[in-house]
Amino acid sequence: MNKGIGIALLVVGVALIVYGCNASDSAASSVSRAFTGSPTNKTLWLLLGGAASAIVGAVMTFRPSGKI
Repeated sequence: MNKGIGIALLVVGVALIVYGCNASDSAASSVSRAFTGSPTNKTLWLLLGGAASAIVGAVMTFRPSGKI
């Protein structure tokens, strides 16, 4: 059960990272970067949420179960 949830979190995390990378190349992010020096908050949340989800999913998927 945990491995299934871990794989789902890993897939969602990778999808969020890809979506965040695409959002960082958008016009709104470019305008925000020009005025503030950083991308939009949406882009940052997508990248951070994706990274966190991918890390938790990878740990849940590849951690030994402890059962013999």
